Amino acid sequence: MTELCVSYCISNYSNIASQFPPTYNNISLVSRTGRDLQRYNTNGYRQVVGCIPYRYKNHSGGEIEVLLISAQKKGKGMLLPKGGWEIDESIEEAALRETIEEAGVTGHLEESLGMWQYKSKRDSMIHDGYMFPMLVSEQFEQWPESGFRQRKWVCLSEAIELCRNGWMREALEVFINRKCQR
Repeated sequence: MTELCVSYCISNYSNIASQFPPTYNNISLVSRTGRDLQRYNTNGYRQVVGCIPYRYKNHSGGEIEVLLISAQKKGKGMLLPKGGWEIDESIEEAALRETIEEAGVTGHLEESLGMWQYKSKRDSMIHDGYMFPMLVSEQFEQWPESGFRQRKWVCLSEAIELCRNGWMREALEVFINRKCQR
């Protein structure tokens, strides 16, 4: 009888657990959608946050490679993972979440590179964009946006050349200057 009860409990737990999205370190592996929880500053500027995911070409240091992702719309170039910073998370949690959702990688988040203001091409709104370097420790084969995003590891000079957004190129330059000073 005890075995039957244990079996039933495990079965019920599996059914209940399947109703919740998969997670990685308490970060959902399903993309958030909508703007209900979106943060705006006192001027009404949308707050976005992203990462410069990077790795060392050979694991003991040396040449740095950066991970770029394709834009959601075909033919719109490459960029860095970024998205809305929501009211129920810290800026660091938002950076990690957006990078998992859009690029399918996670790792060690480093000190912020700064904030850039830019005008969105989609809705002509001003956004405050914050960027963090992330030393990648894990790359997922499947990730929330893998169905419509490509990703590509490139050297630093190619990253600046391929990245379509001016403010992201500026963040890459700050990143390069920080890494070259060490």
